[in-house]
Amino acid sequence: MNDRVYTILVLCTGNSARSVMAEALLNVLGKGRFRAYSAGSKPSGQVQPMAAELAGKLGYDVSQLRSKSWDEFSAPGAPELDLVVTVCDNAAGEACPVWYGTPMTAHWGVEDPAAVEGDEDTRRRAYMKAFSELRRRVELFAALPIDKLDRLVAEQKIREIGRIDE
Repeated sequence: MNDRVYTILVLCTGNSARSVMAEALLNVLGKGRFRAYSAGSKPSGQVQPMAAELAGKLGYDVSQLRSKSWDEFSAPGAPELDLVVTVCDNAAGEACPVWYGTPMTAHWGVEDPAAVEGDEDTRRRAYMKAFSELRRRVELFAALPIDKLDRLVAEQKIREIGRIDE
């Protein structure tokens, strides 16, 4: 059995909803195999309450969640990354900083629940939909035998997860 822990950074522009939910999902469902972080290119400075609520229901320590800049992960002393995943189309199209290590990259686009307007039920459904899509992708990712795959094959399979329709 491989005891390697993979360090993952999940990116989104505002780092307030999708990326923080993915961080929680990876850390909980990864069962110690992953150490996930999230960040944004233009962080909003706050975590959306519904995103934090869903992360908390998963059992994630929500005090760990904060909206932060991706610059923290390109600064001296930043963790060496194995994988960088974008979850919003804007972040996927932006020029990223230089990361420590040579991380694989993938895009797992999910609609922004924070952009949904309407009553609380409508917004809550949008968060649940995004959370469900992210959970399915994290479950597929966690099932991959990454340590047994060639890097190019692993990266291809991780990218394919982003093209799975719910």
